[in-house]
Amino acid sequence: MDTVTEADTAIAMARNGGIGILHRFLSVEDQVAMVRAVKRAESYVIDHPYTLSPDRTIEELRELMSEKGVGSILVTLSDNQLVGIITTRDIRFVDSEQDKIENYMTPKESLIVSLKDKGVEEAKKLIKEKRLEQLPLVDSMESFKLVGLVTSRDIINSTQRPHASWDSEGKLLVGAAIGVKDGDLDRAVALAEAGVDVIVIDIAHGHSDLAVNATRELKKRLPDMEVIAGNVATAEGTRALIEAGADGIKVGVGPGSICITRLVAGCGIPQLTAVIDCAEEASKYGVPIIADGGIRTSGDIAKAIAGGASTVMLGSLLAGTDESPGKTLVKGGKKVKVVRGMAGYGANMSKNKRTTGKDDIFDLVPEGVEAVVPYRGALSGIIKQLVGGICSGMSYCGAHTIEEMHKNAEFIRISGASVKESGSHDVTPL
Repeated sequence: MDTVTEADTAIAMARNGGIGILHRFLSVEDQVAMVRAVKRAESYVIDHPYTLSPDRTIEELRELMSEKGVGSILVTLSDNQLVGIITTRDIRFVDSEQDKIENYMTPKESLIVSLKDKGVEEAKKLIKEKRLEQLPLVDSMESFKLVGLVTSRDIINSTQRPHASWDSEGKLLVGAAIGVKDGDLDRAVALAEAGVDVIVIDIAHGHSDLAVNATRELKKRLPDMEVIAGNVATAEGTRALIEAGADGIKVGVGPGSICITRLVAGCGIPQLTAVIDCAEEASKYGVPIIADGGIRTSGDIAKAIAGGASTVMLGSLLAGTDESPGKTLVKGGKKVKVVRGMAGYGANMSKNKRTTGKDDIFDLVPEGVEAVVPYRGALSGIIKQLVGGICSGMSYCGAHTIEEMHKNAEFIRISGASVKESGSHDVTPL
């Protein structure tokens, strides 16, 4: 959703043990740039550190630092030979913004560097011993060509966030959504080249020829890429996408808080029923499912997992966070953020204007709405509360793992009176 997940949300999700799926209502270039931003946010080794040549000006240096949000830049020659490093401390007092970087940088003779082939652990040891903020990596002491960078910040992050979602190189995991129309396979290839970890074929009606064919073609084009396909709500739809090559299935037609598909199209299945039916079918193939939509509380996540889901996808529940790209408004004296369905007027008009130059509302039949949700602060706080609730729910079911939750949980039918007593009652909340 374009009011939930862009680069900032994806970074925060991965740092807290989840994964963000970058929405597809972006240009290919913008979506690829966001994948790269997430991958660069943390890493054991930064493969392509930011550099400038020594003849560039202090003004150009400040612009690059501001644009990239960094406090230091490595200085290299045209052949990538490392000749120095320059930080914000070096340029606090400069005579002129047109002065050359080489006049203020720390020259290579004063730098502490390491060879890349010595490995990350050796680099960490050197950073600790020498109390360095960053350690450039070179191919050899003779040629001194820059091949990477290790920072103390990334080392600290890796120890302070043991549950973060990293790939084998210590980079944060990130996914990206694509559609099923012309150009989407090329979009997928561009995303793969940028380092995306999973691609989601994301359309409202996943049990369709378009989605099945797109899944099959994507797996042919990128056989090693993890592919999630959806959305479906039946065992038949689940089976069709799995047989087309999907590695994971996204389940949910119409349960989202900003989705009106069931009203507009008259189609959909209650979410818990859909999760149970699809999970039963997917289990025959050893393929996990994702419960997408209808999650309002941590208790709903526990029920989704109990019903057979391996994970859930959150939308409006995270739309009110600091990291979400939705606009912040003040309504009735309280801060709120905008959230909108990707099948609604706003999202589709934005996409149509970008791709076709047209924005006629009568060309659209919306299946989503625009709304506001309460401002909720930092995403990390929300995730901690949700995880705590899930752990509690699993504990009540005597489960230590998701697999045990699938086996141990039992559903019973409850009455309206039971629904009422499930929440606080007979008191006035503070």
